[in-house]
Amino acid sequence: MKEKTIDYLLRATWMAVTKMYNEEAGKKDSTMATGFALISIDPEEGTPSTALGPKMGMEATSLSRTLKNMEQKGLIERKPNPADGRGVLIHLTPFGKEMRNFSKNVVLQFDEAVRDHIPPEDLQTFKKVANSILDLVTSKKIYTTEKIQ
Repeated sequence: MKEKTIDYLLRATWMAVTKMYNEEAGKKDSTMATGFALISIDPEEGTPSTALGPKMGMEATSLSRTLKNMEQKGLIERKPNPADGRGVLIHLTPFGKEMRNFSKNVVLQFDEAVRDHIPPEDLQTFKKVANSILDLVTSKKIYTTEKIQ
C-alpha cells in the first residue's frame, strides 16, 4: 500500500475533528463555527466585529452569516464601539455566555482525551511539525515561481 500524503493526513484528521465538533454542537442545536465564534468573543469586553474574521481565519461572508445566525438565536448582540464610532462590538448575551462555556468545555474535553492517549513527547513533536507546516504555508515558501514548471 502506498504511504498516505501529508496533505491527506491533515485533511482527513481535520475533517474527522470537524465532524466530531459538529456532532457535539448539534446536541445543543449549534455548529462548530458558532462554537468557535463564541470562544473567540471576549465574554466581558466584547470583540470588534472586524477582529473576529482574522482571529478565526474566516472569510467575511461566512463570518457575517455565522454572526447573523448567532444574533437570531440570541447568543450575541451588536453594540456601537465607543472607541470607534463606525465600528461594532460583538457582545455575548447571558445565553451566549452559557453556550460559550459549553463550547469551551467541548474543546477542553477533546484536548484532555488527546493528552490522555498520546505521550507528551509525541505531542511536542506534533506541535513542532504542525507549526513548521503552518510557517511553510503562511510564508508562501512552497509554491515559488522557481519550482513551478
